[in-house]
Amino acid sequence: QLQLVQSGGGLVQPGGSLRLSCAASTLEYSAIGWFHQAPGKEREGLSCISIEPSKTHYADSVKGRFTISRDNAKNTVYLQMNSVKPEDTGVYYCAADTVFVPDAGCTYDNPYLYAYWGQGAQVTVSS
Repeated sequence: QLQLVQSGGGLVQPGGSLRLSCAASTLEYSAIGWFHQAPGKEREGLSCISIEPSKTHYADSVKGRFTISRDNAKNTVYLQMNSVKPEDTGVYYCAADTVFVPDAGCTYDNPYLYAYWGQGAQVTVSS
């Protein structure tokens, strides 16, 4: 069964950088998404990467600041967070979509498409 193990997170100053990792136990997924849940708010989709074809998508709130990438050899997806802001504070989750649809790409704004979730990682942006 697919399992996602997250690492990274922590305290970072505004304007700083942080990298989150999401290691998958198998290759049986079509896309990985990253989601953010700020304190007292609903979970929001930030970005996703599809496996075949390889496509990436970003929410406007992180476009140009965050980068999603994948290391095939390690079966790990990363979220590089640059120029972080206090509003980026919250718990970050990676999740896997295991439904294969040819040329479908991925979508980040519907968490219900993602059946498997990582354990979450706290990110706090504060000086």
